[in-house]
Amino acid sequence: MLSDLNHADQSCDVLVIGGGPAGTTAATLMAQQGHRVTVLERARHPRFHVGESLLPANLPLFDKLGVRAEVEAIGMEKWGAEFVSPWHEHSQSFEFAEAWDKSMPHAYQVRRAEFDEILIRNAGRKGANVIEGCRVRNVEFLPNDAGAMVQAEHDDGRTERWQCRFLIDASGRDTFLGNQFKAKHRNPKHNSSSLYGHFKGAKRHAGQKEGHITIFWFEHGWFWFIPLIDGITSVGVVTWPYYMKTRTKPVKDFFLDLIQMCPALAQRLEGAELVTPVEATGNFSYTCDRTHGANWLLLGDAYAFIDPVFSSGVMLAMQSAFAGATAADRCLRHPDQAADALQAFDHAIKHGPKEFSWFIYRITSPIMRELFMAPRNIFRVKEALLSVLAGDIFGRTPIWRSILAFKLIYYLSALTNLKSTIMAWRRRKENIRYVEDTQEFGSP
Repeated sequence: MLSDLNHADQSCDVLVIGGGPAGTTAATLMAQQGHRVTVLERARHPRFHVGESLLPANLPLFDKLGVRAEVEAIGMEKWGAEFVSPWHEHSQSFEFAEAWDKSMPHAYQVRRAEFDEILIRNAGRKGANVIEGCRVRNVEFLPNDAGAMVQAEHDDGRTERWQCRFLIDASGRDTFLGNQFKAKHRNPKHNSSSLYGHFKGAKRHAGQKEGHITIFWFEHGWFWFIPLIDGITSVGVVTWPYYMKTRTKPVKDFFLDLIQMCPALAQRLEGAELVTPVEATGNFSYTCDRTHGANWLLLGDAYAFIDPVFSSGVMLAMQSAFAGATAADRCLRHPDQAADALQAFDHAIKHGPKEFSWFIYRITSPIMRELFMAPRNIFRVKEALLSVLAGDIFGRTPIWRSILAFKLIYYLSALTNLKSTIMAWRRRKENIRYVEDTQEFGSP
């Protein structure tokens, strides 16, 4: 209760919950704008995190944060993406250099432990007060939109309280405020689970394609294959939760069995060694029914998490942080403009998940597979699609008429093949059915 939190131990203008890419980006930007910023991160960096594949649209953000050289030093150059289908005799590669905007021809693939540490140390250097090993336990909002009181527990058991004028929730899938407000809801349009691990000695392509991310479709979903700079390859499967529930073997054996169900991937991993434990994530597609309040907002995964097939997570997190920092700064400096600032933020944070989701919901459909495996550039749709794959959806690149044309081609193809479309729709409806997440996927 507020009566128990009358006396804060410390105060700041902005308190950020979470020290991942969204939180550290927002903290850096707000500290550079002259605000007193505190970041509370429950873990201590470096710490493991999945999601190693970045997009070309991340690079301009690194420049603005002043970390591009550090990211380049740890990154495997990623010049494109490859799609492999068991229903096709060929693979299909997409090169980012062929996107609408030719100025972003590559991205990087990184160990997230190293990447996230770069971002959090940069936030500290730029003036944010970064506190690791400190988990937020309670948030109480002050009357008259005066801010919030935040109570947190250090990993040595000490508790501490902060009073802030503005609160940013970048707590990732924990989505602290989303859960507090009961605003977090599973996504009824999509449902998936994941298993993943790191392999040593996986077979890679030669030359510039060595760093390509490869997406392998298989009967029960899809796999990712992400080469990293040190000879390690991140491999994961995204499949339907109901199918994950059929597991009777230990999680490692189940994962390896799934790999054998995808011969093209199994060939790339022949002779490779699994060098990490197999990690698991249960039902993980969700969204929150709000993005902000009068003196708080949600960033990145704290707002929504979508299927990672297009490697959009880090880019969407960082883009939301740029939008969030702009909104929070305007709220603090010009309270009379807060409503407009938060409305603009709401539009910005919803834009990315909305645009990617249209493709994600259809990525396992036969029609979409055909369009990906035999791309054509009529009405410049291939260039526009590559721009989406590059994450170039927030700037002024004029791709949207071509994206609309791509969607019309998809719908016309679906109507032309109506019987198979209906069968695919029924199959997908069955695949995404909800099963209770008992958190048992990661058990031995």
